[in-house]
Amino acid sequence: MIGRTVLGRAAAAAAAGALLIAAAPAAARLSAAEKTIGRTVDGEFERSVGLLQRLVDQNSGTLNLEGVTAVGAMMRAELEPLGFTVTWKPMAQVQRAGHLIATHAGKAGAKKLLLIGHLDTVFERDSPFQTFVRKGDLAEGPGAGDDKGGLVVIVAALRAMQAAGTLAGADIEIVLTGDEEDAGSPHSLSRADLVAAGKRADIALDFEGLVTQDGKDMGSIARRSVTDWTLTASGRTGHSSLIFTPEQGDGAVNELVRILAAFRKELPEPNLTFNAGVIAGGARAAIDESGTGSVAGKSNIIPATAIALGDFRTLSNAQTERVRAKMMAIVAAHAPGTDAKIEFGEGYPAMAPTEGNKALLAALNAVNRDLGLETMAPLDPLKRGAGDISFVAGDVDGLVGLGTFSTGDHAPGETVDLASIRRQAKRAAILMSRLSAPR
Repeated sequence: MIGRTVLGRAAAAAAAGALLIAAAPAAARLSAAEKTIGRTVDGEFERSVGLLQRLVDQNSGTLNLEGVTAVGAMMRAELEPLGFTVTWKPMAQVQRAGHLIATHAGKAGAKKLLLIGHLDTVFERDSPFQTFVRKGDLAEGPGAGDDKGGLVVIVAALRAMQAAGTLAGADIEIVLTGDEEDAGSPHSLSRADLVAAGKRADIALDFEGLVTQDGKDMGSIARRSVTDWTLTASGRTGHSSLIFTPEQGDGAVNELVRILAAFRKELPEPNLTFNAGVIAGGARAAIDESGTGSVAGKSNIIPATAIALGDFRTLSNAQTERVRAKMMAIVAAHAPGTDAKIEFGEGYPAMAPTEGNKALLAALNAVNRDLGLETMAPLDPLKRGAGDISFVAGDVDGLVGLGTFSTGDHAPGETVDLASIRRQAKRAAILMSRLSAPR
C-alpha cells in the first residue's frame, strides 16, 4: 500500500518508491501483453476519435443537468461491456446532475486504483461553441480536451488492457464527477463519494489534461489549492471635507485599500498567489454571485461600504491555514473609524508534491522508457490549477495529467491534439497493468 494517510506518508515514502519502480521491468522493453496494449490503442484510434466526437457533440455544461446525465450514460455504455459495475449518483441536493461511479473487482491483493475525470464542461447550452470539428490530427470542440479527451483516454486504456488480458485482475474504481468546473455546494455533499473512494484507494490517477513545456510532456505530481474570499469594509459616511478626522475616520474605500496593500506587502511567499478580482465601493455597494457589482455615491461623500472578491492558491493545506491566519490578522488591524471582515469560501484543497507522488512519476517514466518516450520532468505546480484529485490527496498518492494534450481550454476554439490519445492511453494502460500485477 502506498502511503494512504498523511501520517503514513513519510514512513512509506522509501518503500513506495522501491515498490513502484519495481513495477517496471529491469530491461528497457515491453512484455507481450504490453505490446498488445500498444497495438490495440493504435488499432482503435479512429474508434477513440469517434467516441470523442460523440461526447463533445453532447453539450454538458455544468448547469445543463440533462446534458451531463447524457454524457454519463454514454460512459456507462463504454464501461459496462468491460466488466464494470456502473452507478449513477444523483446530486439534486446541490443543484447538480450527479456523478458516475464504476467499479471493477480485481484479484485478491491487487492495488486499488482510483481513476478520476469529469463529465461537465464550462460551455453551457447558450454558448456559441458547441460542435466537434476535426482538422487532421487536431480537433476543436467544447471540452474536447477538458475533460472529454480524458474520458476517451480512460476508455482506450481500459479496452487495451482488456485485449491484453491485464484488466481481468485489476481492482479499479472510476469516479467521473458531473460538476468539476463548478462544484456543487456544500463540498461535503458534492465530493463525499470522491473522498470515500480516495480512502479506499491505494493509488489515484487523474485524467485531466497533459501539460507540455518547450514541446516536452510534463509529469504532474502536485496541484495548488484555491480558496475564494470576500472582503467587506465599512466606515462612517459624511461630507468628504471631514475625511480622516477623528469624527469620520478613513472611510470604507481607504480601509479596503489599506488591507489589499498590506496583502501585497506581507503575504508573498513561495508557491502562493493571491488576487483581488472584483472591487466595488461607495455610499452603497454590492457584488452579486455572478461577480457583477453595483455602486452608488458621489465624489464628495465618504464611502460607507467597500467590497472585494478574490482568491488565493497554495501548495499545501498547512500553507493555506497559515495564509488565512495572516490575512485575518491584516484585516483586523482596522484604520480609524472603520471596520472590516473577511469570509472564506469552501475552496479546493491542495495536492502537495509528496514522495509517494514522485515515486508514481518514476513508475510512469519507466513506462516512458520502455515505450521509447522521453522522461517526463515534474511540472511546476504553479502551472496547474486546482482539481478534483486534491480532495483525495490527503489519503492517497497520485498523478495528474493523464488525459489528452489540448490548447485554449475554457474558451471557444479549445483544441485537442488527437495524436496525444495514443501515447496517453498507452502510458496509462501499461502503468495500470504494472501497478495491478500480483507481487
